[in-house]
Amino acid sequence: MRLTTKGRYAVTAMLDLALHDHGEPTALADIADRQDLSLSYLEQLFAQLRRADLIKSVRGPGGGYQLARMSSEINVAQIVIAVDEEVDVARCAGKGNCQNGHKCLAHNLWMALSTQIREFLTGISLADLISNPELIGIALTQDRALHAAREREQDAGLRGAGLRHKN
Repeated sequence: MRLTTKGRYAVTAMLDLALHDHGEPTALADIADRQDLSLSYLEQLFAQLRRADLIKSVRGPGGGYQLARMSSEINVAQIVIAVDEEVDVARCAGKGNCQNGHKCLAHNLWMALSTQIREFLTGISLADLISNPELIGIALTQDRALHAAREREQDAGLRGAGLRHKN
């Protein structure tokens, strides 16, 4: 099994959303900025996550996205599957036609590994992940960096407009 950027980005974005779930929607642009991900790519992923009922969108001023369920009710496997990633190391997708229409010698091994991976990812919820102190520290660092970058942009814009004086 090779988890592509699609699955990795979806899990990362969902973790960001869960970490910033304070009852208010989170803007997709904020997630994109904090995680250094393409906004247009996140929009595509969030459309798939919304169809899988993992997130919900809130329209209007102050709108954005929220988890559709509690973080303890969303596991990593659901996220990966929602964005069409396969949790399958067998080349035949379990059909048993891996070698000229027949099972290959290692078919059962690859199927067992696929099952183990799926069970592992199913056993990890967003709540499990966001309770990790290291992850919380990383998120706080990202928040500070985003806030500082936005302040620099705002200051530069004000200076450019002649509205702010140097001290």
